[in-house]
Amino acid sequence: MLQRFMAAMSAKGYQILFVGGCVRNAALGAPVADLDLATDAKPEEVTRIAEDLSLKVIPTGIAHGTVTVIADGQPLEVTTFRRDVETDGRRAVVAFATDIAEDAMRRDFTMNALYAEADGTVRDPLGGLPDLHARCVRFVGDADQRIAEDYLRILRFFRFHAWYGAPEEGLDADAVAACAAGAEGLAHVSAERIGHEMRRLLAAPDPAPATASMAQTGVLMRVLPGAETAPLAPLVHLEDLTGTAPDWRRRLVALGGEGVAERLRLSRAEARHLATLRAALGSEAGLAELGWRHGADIARDVALIRAASFGVLPPHDMDTQIALGAEATFPVRAADLPSETTGAEIGQMLRRLQQDWIASNFSLGRAELLASL
Repeated sequence: MLQRFMAAMSAKGYQILFVGGCVRNAALGAPVADLDLATDAKPEEVTRIAEDLSLKVIPTGIAHGTVTVIADGQPLEVTTFRRDVETDGRRAVVAFATDIAEDAMRRDFTMNALYAEADGTVRDPLGGLPDLHARCVRFVGDADQRIAEDYLRILRFFRFHAWYGAPEEGLDADAVAACAAGAEGLAHVSAERIGHEMRRLLAAPDPAPATASMAQTGVLMRVLPGAETAPLAPLVHLEDLTGTAPDWRRRLVALGGEGVAERLRLSRAEARHLATLRAALGSEAGLAELGWRHGADIARDVALIRAASFGVLPPHDMDTQIALGAEATFPVRAADLPSETTGAEIGQMLRRLQQDWIASNFSLGRAELLASL
């Protein structure tokens, strides 16, 4: 149905092209998630052609030229070629265009200004393919101007480098300078948008080089005051060494910072998870106890962050220690205590028995613990 829709658009004399991330990822041989299309047809014309094919159309961003066409259950964002008329660092006033080069010039990075025909033929109006193959994240045109149009592009630059850049080549010098010069503009960006970018940045296979550059340019201080990047590279190394999947929450706790939940507008569940992990990290509990109190995932995160912070390897029996606690069940219940035990005494006695049980490396059974009363 997608091909039929694109063929119907072409039959009416319109350009209809894949654009942006789907083209970039396909060229890299990376997984493609969302399909975005660009066209010189206006939204009402796109809608008419799609509905003639009995496709559902949702006017998701019609003021900015975008409609969503549902084809075979898959949403396709179809956006009319645009050019910026006015920008304020957060949002843009746009006008429709008919030229692919105009549309390309308003995009953020050259590797995102790639288009493809229905048959896969790539159209590259700004020379983005060489940058893509060189893994060079480069702003379209003047970097300072692109950033002034939307200051979130500063964080997008570092996030794209973490995902698509070549760490051994370093970051594009002009782009880094422009990010440093425009860092104050991040004050105009909402916490929701900043949080969205930081989650995606820290979920990259190795965000350490990009995050270190954020610190050097003063960008990290703007979004996460008090954060320290030193533990991040060792943490990523230990994740690889132990076969642990990346987790932006683990990495965020390793970075630290002030008022993280508010600054990144974390959900309540995310904030609770981070608070639990920080509290576990700050405790003196061993890995087995952490596994029992918080579960294997939290205990493993603590082990990796501790090791990264001190520049050492985690214990060789890390998983064994964690599993010992995570799989243990405290054998004493309140009903097992002497009948004369009441009120606050019950809690105190259970806590004492729990400490004895933990100190025994979870080996004492119910009878042995009760016999100690």
